[in-house]
Amino acid sequence: MSPALIRLRSFLLGDGQADRVVPPTGFTVRLTLFTSAAMGFLAVFALALSLATGRLADRWSEALARTATVRISAPEGQMQAQTDAVIEVLRTTPGVVGARVLSVQEQRDLLAPWFGPDLPIDSLPLPQLVELRETGKGYDAEGLRLRLSAEAPGAVLDDHARWRRPLVRAADRLRLLGLVSIVLIGMTTAAMITLSANAALAANAKVIQVLRLVGARDVYIARAFVRRFTGRALQGAAAGTALAMLAVALLPGADTAGGFLTGLGFQGAGWLLPLLIPPLAGIVAFWATRAAAFRTLGEVT
Repeated sequence: MSPALIRLRSFLLGDGQADRVVPPTGFTVRLTLFTSAAMGFLAVFALALSLATGRLADRWSEALARTATVRISAPEGQMQAQTDAVIEVLRTTPGVVGARVLSVQEQRDLLAPWFGPDLPIDSLPLPQLVELRETGKGYDAEGLRLRLSAEAPGAVLDDHARWRRPLVRAADRLRLLGLVSIVLIGMTTAAMITLSANAALAANAKVIQVLRLVGARDVYIARAFVRRFTGRALQGAAAGTALAMLAVALLPGADTAGGFLTGLGFQGAGWLLPLLIPPLAGIVAFWATRAAAFRTLGEVT
C-alpha cells in the first residue's frame, strides 16, 4: 500500500489516542456544527435563487424572441388599408409563420394593468397592433422594416430586442451573484472553522505539550484536529443542506401567473447540485483546519 493511501486510511479511520486531544463536546463543537449547518442552508437557497431567476429570465427572453409586434399609427380612414398591407407583407415574409391583428379587447387587457379596467379605449387614438410569430431561424428584421416603410408608412416593427437585452444581462448577473454568494458563504465557513480550531488548540495547549514530550509530531497532532473538524463540518453542512432542500421542496411550484415567486425550486437534475455542498464544506474545513493547526502548533512552545 502506498504512503498516500496509508495516510488517507489513517485519516478516515482516525486514531483513538490522537482524537483525545480534540474535545468531543463543548463550545467549539456547537460552533462548528451550527456554522456549517447555517452556511449549508444559505448556500442551497443562494443556489436555488440563482437558478430560478436565471430560468425566469431565459423563459422571458425566449418568449420575446419568438414573437414581435407591428404597431400601426394612421388616420382612421387609412387604418384598415394599412393593416391589410401589413398582413400581406408579413404573409410573404420568409421566417414569419403567422400574423394576427389584436382585437380591441386584447389591447384593453394589455393596458389594464397600467391604466385600470375602466380605460375608455374606444375614445383614444390608440395604434393598431399586429402580432407576428417567427420560425426558429427567424427573419430579416431590417429587410422587413424596409418593406413595411414602403407598403405601410405608419407601421413600425418592434422585435423586442430592447426587452431581451436587459433580461439576458440580468440573467448573467444573477447567476454571477449566486456564484459570488456561495463563494462568500464558503469563506465565512472557513473563517468560523478556523476560529473554532484555534480555540480548541489553545484550550489544549498543555495536552499538546505533553504529547510533544512523549515524541508526538505536529503532523500527528494536527491530523486529529483536521479529522475531527472536517467530520463536524460535513455533519453540519449535510444537516443544513437536507433541511434547506426540504424547505425548497415545500415551496409552491412554478406558475405562470405567480412568475418568479412560485418558481424558486430546483428542476430535474438541478436537485443533484445541492448534494455537492456538504463535500465542498468538508474540503473547506479540511484546509482551513489544517492551516490553523500548523500555524497554532508553530506558536505553541
